[in-house]
Amino acid sequence: MGIYVNPGNKAFTKALNSRIYIDKTKLIATVNDRLGTSDSYLCVSRPRRFGKSMAADMLVAYYSKGCDSSELFTRKEIEKDELFKTHLNQHNVIRLDVQQFLFHTSHLNIFINQIQEAVIKELRLEFGDCFEVNEYGLQGVLKQLYANRGESFIIILDEWDCVFRLAKEQKEIQKDYLDFLRGLFKGNEYVDLAYMTGILPIKKYGEHSAINIFDEYSMLDSADLAEFFGFTEKEVLALCLEKEIDFSKLQQWYDGYILNGIHIYNPKSVTDVIKRGNFKSYWTATETYEALKVYIDMNFDGLKESVTAMLGNCHYKIDSSTFQNDMTTLQSKDDVLTLLVHLGYLTYDEISEKVYIPNREIMQEFVRAVKVGGWDGLIQSLNRSEDLLKNTWALDEKAVAKGLEEIHNSMTSILKYNDENSLTCTILIAYYSAKIYYMNPLMELPSGKGFADVVYLPKRNVDKPALVIELKWKKSAKGAIQQIKENQYTSWLKEYTGNILLLGINYDKKKGHECVIEEYQIGGI
Repeated sequence: MGIYVNPGNKAFTKALNSRIYIDKTKLIATVNDRLGTSDSYLCVSRPRRFGKSMAADMLVAYYSKGCDSSELFTRKEIEKDELFKTHLNQHNVIRLDVQQFLFHTSHLNIFINQIQEAVIKELRLEFGDCFEVNEYGLQGVLKQLYANRGESFIIILDEWDCVFRLAKEQKEIQKDYLDFLRGLFKGNEYVDLAYMTGILPIKKYGEHSAINIFDEYSMLDSADLAEFFGFTEKEVLALCLEKEIDFSKLQQWYDGYILNGIHIYNPKSVTDVIKRGNFKSYWTATETYEALKVYIDMNFDGLKESVTAMLGNCHYKIDSSTFQNDMTTLQSKDDVLTLLVHLGYLTYDEISEKVYIPNREIMQEFVRAVKVGGWDGLIQSLNRSEDLLKNTWALDEKAVAKGLEEIHNSMTSILKYNDENSLTCTILIAYYSAKIYYMNPLMELPSGKGFADVVYLPKRNVDKPALVIELKWKKSAKGAIQQIKENQYTSWLKEYTGNILLLGINYDKKKGHECVIEEYQIGGI
């Protein structure tokens, strides 16, 4: 049993003995199906604290010849699989946590050599003097072991991308590292399985995107591995019942990541709230590699508008294809928003290709980030939101119009004041407080000279009216109300039986903001 070559199962044993453990051993069956095939290269990228390292420790415990893990997997899901005993502790495993070799910038020029020397030293202890070390380093040694003795390997690489987080601007170091990985993996018969984890997907870097042999499972496309990283809603509900925790409140705080149609929760946040009993930000309170503010303050056209809209619970469509899978080659707002998905600050809807702020925990992080520098008007607007919502329920048209004017004026440093999109953003921020009482707003993007509706439906068991809002620019608020009626926008709500308020809002540069509010009943018009 070594540190890197055929390691033991102590790390996974610790996970099993934790106060809260969720059985993710079915991942092993999925990986077993890929062993020794052309699909045996997997790269899983997830944000911090989403269970990547625990899964890597589990795979080591299952495959490594350096330990006996039969008792660890007793009564676990994988024990039911027909191939369970076939591969249990039957493989040579090389387990590397790149971060252990690269925890300071001073290591950037030596870490590749240090990795190779450490592994080769243990290979010598494991297999004796049956190979020579040449200019091909670790790759050359593994080739000799396969050719001379038929020894093949499962290679598990955790925190594979920490190079790109620590050496953000150092392209040569990044290139050398990718060359090392390409040489280690590509086309080599000694690889039974290569399994990598990180925060970022595999770097796109000219010809050095050449470790393209990997199937990637990211926050943008998690495919059939979605349920194995993070806690599923079913798992969280079971924990809440067992520990007597309010599941609906936990949902508000920590739900929101939807991968391959599955609701996924951050394990760090869920386990901490169960252990401590207090609902607050846990994941965002841990040390981060990245400051959210650095990215949302970048000077890309439309970035602040999109962040503002998402603070108002809007979903925002992006093109993720231009993202280069690093933290510096950012050339548009879409690149920034895609990076924030991988970092866990946003979540991505694969069907609509839209991003949004997933939950209350992350929303608090965004609000904290915009409190400093350049976003003052936004914070003032958020603070006014509760009063505007109360005035809306009270049918106080003048107060709502005045509140919208104040919010719109305070946002001039962030939004293009006379742009149509800015009015939509203003409405979303004006009704920021609605997230306490309402589901996420239903809306369509602006088209032509008019606007599609913004609809707020109250949450279950909340006694508040639904809001149907029609926005106009240089027209009239009464005309907006009339359009709602003529176009039968309320037909969207035909299954809704509660009260409804129709809001017509118009903005004119000379006349300012105008609001008309009417009560409405389904079937009443």
